[in-house]
Amino acid sequence: MAEERTGTGAATAEPASTNGAAAGSGHVDEALARPEALPNELPAPLTTALELPSTFEFNAVEAELTAPLAPTPALGPLANFTGTFTGHGFNTIFRPDSPVTPTSFPVTPNGPSDNVLELNLTDETLSFSPDLGSVPNRGSVQADAFLNGVPYLQTVSDVTTGRPIGIHFEPGLWIIVPVTKDPKEGSTLARMASIPHGTTINAQGKFRQHPGPPDIRKAEITPFAEGSPGSTITFPSQTANDKATRRIPQDLTSFIVDGTITQAILDDPNTALRDALTGLHITHTTAISIATAPALPLFGGGTDNIAFLWGDVAAVKSANPSGQNAQTLQMTATFWIETVQRTLTVHPLPAGKHEVTIKPTSTGLRQPVPSFLVRPPHPLTGPTEITVSYTQIQYSQRVILNFAGLSWPHISVATLVPVKPVSVPPGAFH
Repeated sequence: MAEERTGTGAATAEPASTNGAAAGSGHVDEALARPEALPNELPAPLTTALELPSTFEFNAVEAELTAPLAPTPALGPLANFTGTFTGHGFNTIFRPDSPVTPTSFPVTPNGPSDNVLELNLTDETLSFSPDLGSVPNRGSVQADAFLNGVPYLQTVSDVTTGRPIGIHFEPGLWIIVPVTKDPKEGSTLARMASIPHGTTINAQGKFRQHPGPPDIRKAEITPFAEGSPGSTITFPSQTANDKATRRIPQDLTSFIVDGTITQAILDDPNTALRDALTGLHITHTTAISIATAPALPLFGGGTDNIAFLWGDVAAVKSANPSGQNAQTLQMTATFWIETVQRTLTVHPLPAGKHEVTIKPTSTGLRQPVPSFLVRPPHPLTGPTEITVSYTQIQYSQRVILNFAGLSWPHISVATLVPVKPVSVPPGAFH
């Protein structure tokens, strides 16, 4: 059921987040000059992620010093999470708007005053540290289980106005869990993260692989009544060409013209992911799907919030939704690890020059493209075409925030490529 919402509610917070399980983001100054079109250049990468001492490696501490060390568990699909990736994305979040600290708008807005729909064109960096090694989990009713994990650091900046504004910071850890008998589960993956707005997440799930491009399905931002996903409630801010709504940016005219924020993208933010795939040949995809409340037979994980997000304790105990500031209820996400194949033309190299860096042009809207380090095994006297491959990461994440009696989907998507130039193997030159 979809309807225009006419009622109002009171919220007393302006929590902030994007791309993680937290509650809202800070104000964006809409008065700043916006460039004619956002470039596809990659954002500046992090200088480092979470740095571990060179001698650090997890393993079991046994009573007998002569006991053999446990072998390092295979990372499975997490082996693709290495180095630093960067690129572009899109974020949508309905955030609370308290009458005590109201958001100001260029044009007096229409619609209920308890929320603001914030839209962010984003630049992102996702940096991975080396894997941890063999992490022992001691069993009581079954044998010990040995995990392995990859630490990461994610930063996201809003670039909607042309001036980068940091809106998300997330240190976390991906782990791979082996097959277990108690509980009876196959191998699973989990992501654990902390978000500075006062939320932690633990999301677990499975992965699958298939040849060809990813199957990216629709993502929906329309809020719904708490506990009733079928009772959707549409807001004026979801109409792209409405210039007087409770939305940041309020006027989307220039974004509609250049295709970066359109009605199609508001109806389905995953459109931005599909747009970024335009012109790319993807030969293989690994999809990792995780959730803080995974479907049976999986279970475990969850979210946790600081008291501010929960709101009044009495309201929480009485299940009174009007007392919530912005509770992070749950999170689901899918990460697509894609093998992209491209054809490059390497021009003749002058005598004595043995390598060249090539940066292909983008073929899709806000499509990040890596550079390639080419070292021909022999002199090139004429233009030479070679086929190269690289790893691309795309994700779509959905966080449910509860406030003012409704559940508000918070959708974040991004397309990321390696920062470091991809080395072309000599075998590419036949």
